[in-house]
Formats: sequence, C-alpha cells, structure tokens
Amino acid sequence: MNRTTWIDALPELLEAFGQTAWMTGWAFLITLVLGLVVGVALRLTAPDGMTPSRVFYQVCGAIVNLTRSLPFLILLIVLIPFTRYVVGTAYGPTAAIVPLAVGAIPFYARVVESALREVAHGKIEAAQSMGASTWQIVRKVLLPEAMPGLVAGGTLTLVTLIGYSTMAGAIGGGGVGDFAIRYGYQRFNAPVLLSSVIVLIVIVQVVQSIGDAIVRSMNHKRG
Repeated sequence: MNRTTWIDALPELLEAFGQTAWMTGWAFLITLVLGLVVGVALRLTAPDGMTPSRVFYQVCGAIVNLTRSLPFLILLIVLIPFTRYVVGTAYGPTAAIVPLAVGAIPFYARVVESALREVAHGKIEAAQSMGASTWQIVRKVLLPEAMPGLVAGGTLTLVTLIGYSTMAGAIGGGGVGDFAIRYGYQRFNAPVLLSSVIVLIVIVQVVQSIGDAIVRSMNHKRG
C-alpha cells in the first residue's frame, strides 16, 4: 500500500470510520449518563449545594481531578488490566470504549457541575418554598435550566472523545487514528495520512456545528 492513493485505501478508511463511530458513540453515551450523575452529585454536595457533604465532595472531587490530570495515553496503558477484565480483551474498538469513557466522565462531570452552578439560586429557593424535594428540583429546575450548557459541554466532550480515539489507535484500538498510523505514517504514504486527517476534521466540524445549532435553538426558545 506504499504507492496507493487515498481512493485505493477508501474501503479500509470507511471501516476505520465505522470503528471510530462505534467506540466514540458508546463511550459518549456512557459518559453522558455517568458524567451527569457524578456532576449532579458534586453540585448537590458542594459547600453551597442543597445537600452539602464536605467529605463526599472532597473525595469525589479528588478522584475526578486525579483522573482528569492523567494524560490519556497513560490512562490507556494503566487501564489495560481493567479493560481486559470488563470486555475480555485490551485491543480493538470495543475495548477502547472503556478507557475512552473513563477518561471523559470526569471531564463531563465538571462541565455538568459548572452548568448547574449557573442556575439562579432564586429559582431553586422558589421550588424549595413550594415543598419540592431535592430530586424534583434537580429534575424540574436544575437540569432544564442548565440544558444549553449541558448540550454545549456534551458537544465539547464528544469532540474530545474523537481526539482521544485517535490516540487509542496507537495501541491497537482501531479507528481512523489506527488507520492513519498503520497505512499512512508507518508506510510513508502522505495521501492516505492526509485523507485520515481530513476525515477527522470533517467529523469534528459536523459534530460541533450540530451541537452549536442545538444550543442556539434552546437559547432562542428560552428567549
């Protein structure tokens, strides 16, 4: 494949694109669910939250900060035993879902916490005065009011996951990153390497555009 063009490599590139979509898609769904749970828990147990808990907030916050501070490539290697335990293998697109999610959950959790912190205290106090429970306030006040920020943060998280997925390819995770390394960089095939870069740029641009459009729509309806 040293002298082939990007058109000759198109079948492999399309397969790699499917692998990237698989690993980032599932990792994104897991991140949205668990990141939202952790983010809400951090906001509620913060010193100025509705159910403050200094111990939980500091311990959970320390774990989140520790995970966020690790370079993703190091996290990939550290999680190999855990990944093998969860999915039975440490290689391939499915295995890459585990470190991708673990790396992104703390990031999105902080996004959620920050978005919820922006909700006006007056709206929370109004709900409390009407006898709403903590869960009702979260479900009917905090999350709806913070939704534009949550969507914007989710878009940023997905873009980050796409970037992480290219690094996962460096240790056999598959996807466009793996394709670029094996068929482009290692074989000194500039056209194939360039096609991989273009695919990633297009994916990121499409994701960002869709996310921005959703946020604008939400802000317009609220306005």
